[in-house]
Amino acid sequence: ARPSTLADLRRAGIISSQEIVAAIDAYMRDPAAGPYRFPSGHSLDIAPIVKASALDRVERAGPQEKTFRNGLAIAIMAAHPTPP
Repeated sequence: ARPSTLADLRRAGIISSQEIVAAIDAYMRDPAAGPYRFPSGHSLDIAPIVKASALDRVERAGPQEKTFRNGLAIAIMAAHPTPP
């Protein structure tokens, strides 16, 4: 069996949409904070995903931040969180 992606865990109800938003919010507050731990015990380090993608971090609120957050959500849904 292949490792589950964040999207797989979301579809299975293991991680909620609100938890994914909370992970993105935590990254936006502090990109150097390290892995985000979901209540399920899974963890995901978002900083390397941003670094490996074509996403440009946005420091201010507005339409560019929304575009960044949307791109980030798409990128992390394909990521494989570390299981508990």
